[in-house]
Amino acid sequence: MDTVEGVFRKLEEENGLELIKTKMIKTLLSRKTLHKFRFLGKYFLVAIDGTGIASYKKRHCENCLTQTSKTGKVTYSHHVLEAKIVCSNGFSLSITTEWIENPDGDFDKQDCELKAFKRMALNLKKLFPRLPICIVVDGLYPNEPFFDICKANNWRYIAMLKEGTLPNIWKNVNALYTIGENEFIENVNENGEERHYAWLPEINYRGHKVNWFFYRETYDKSNSDEEVNKLFVWVTDLEVSRENIREFVAGGRLRWKIENEGFNTQKNLGYNLQHKYSRNNYLAMKNYYQSLQIAHLINQLVELSTKCKKLMSGKNTIKHLWKCLLGFMIYGTISSQEISELSKHRVQFQFR
Repeated sequence: MDTVEGVFRKLEEENGLELIKTKMIKTLLSRKTLHKFRFLGKYFLVAIDGTGIASYKKRHCENCLTQTSKTGKVTYSHHVLEAKIVCSNGFSLSITTEWIENPDGDFDKQDCELKAFKRMALNLKKLFPRLPICIVVDGLYPNEPFFDICKANNWRYIAMLKEGTLPNIWKNVNALYTIGENEFIENVNENGEERHYAWLPEINYRGHKVNWFFYRETYDKSNSDEEVNKLFVWVTDLEVSRENIREFVAGGRLRWKIENEGFNTQKNLGYNLQHKYSRNNYLAMKNYYQSLQIAHLINQLVELSTKCKKLMSGKNTIKHLWKCLLGFMIYGTISSQEISELSKHRVQFQFR
């Protein structure tokens, strides 16, 4: 690993591992591997979110973000903004990365997720200029600059809308929303589970036509008289109707894939995202991060394939299968003749 560290301290950021990751994604797109998971049969859902990857008691480098507590204690940290293609089968594939970082030397205001998104948008458009994209984001993003960026790049969007955010839109919703119009309720089962859908078209917000829609899910908690009530609200620039609102709700909720199948998996299920891989070099730390994204991408292609899912039965979990594979790599043997025979056969991965 000393050799790896030495290489990662010199490997260029833009023309190194990030470029390899981009080429891998473009290969998947050119082979139409992800086409069956497109939103409305056309758009690739790209979830964008930020996360922290390391924190320090002492300054790691000049690019560290800083946070001062009420007691005056300063914490130094590194954060990253990710754009991942998310799919209904569980894919959460990194397509571009933007670091949230302070510039060298003095600065008036620290970098933040929204500033990083503006830089990311430029790079995302450069890398995938013709890709039909629908951006899915959390409640931090819906604002005029975000709408402007999406419109300028010909991207569609689904953005969560928190109560109190964009008060002009909420004012229009309260004025226009009428019970019974543009809504319906589904009784899912005999246990009292209900799904409530509602939408309002073409609300004007500073020159942007946005469509508002919400989804409420109620059901009785098992072994309890308590009722669970979940409410989700979004805005989009795509047309919402009775025929497609279920797909819009499903698309909006896929944003959680970047947190669950994305960040949570990388932090807690063996990838050690928050491990301090390089304590003294910022460039090396970035390259370790990109290596992790590439490794996770490859693993997802294996784990979510139909061939791998057939192997998972009984106690054969993903963790067990990976242990068997690692065990073979350490102790197993395979002849050159077997490798030669295997290389003659085309291998195709299929996903559901």
